[in-house]
Amino acid sequence: MAAKKSSTPNRAFKVADQIQRDLTELIARELKDPRVGMVTLQGVEVTPDYAHAKVFFSLLVGDPVETQAALNQAAGFLRNGLFKRLHIHTVPTLHFVFDRTSERAADMNALIAKAVSSRAKDDEDA
Repeated sequence: MAAKKSSTPNRAFKVADQIQRDLTELIARELKDPRVGMVTLQGVEVTPDYAHAKVFFSLLVGDPVETQAALNQAAGFLRNGLFKRLHIHTVPTLHFVFDRTSERAADMNALIAKAVSSRAKDDEDA
């Protein structure tokens, strides 16, 4: 008889996805901190025991350090809002982390464009 596969990883992804959706709504509608501006939640990583969740965010405008401090300060309020929405035994402690992926992608695109234009110029000269 084959061993039953654990559904834990799939469940962790579902819980993380639900946390991301609920936090997006909570931050947009209920968080009144002026230091938190145009925040986009990029992803959530939940520990296997659901005790902690890393929430990755990016900003359209504003200071990442100030926004991260504001979000981490509001983590208890947001966790309480999650507790009312989620139907799981343990609602994780939230840790907000600024995600620099979009900045890095823009830098890489600029480098690629520069290399392509440099190569095209070299081809014209030859």
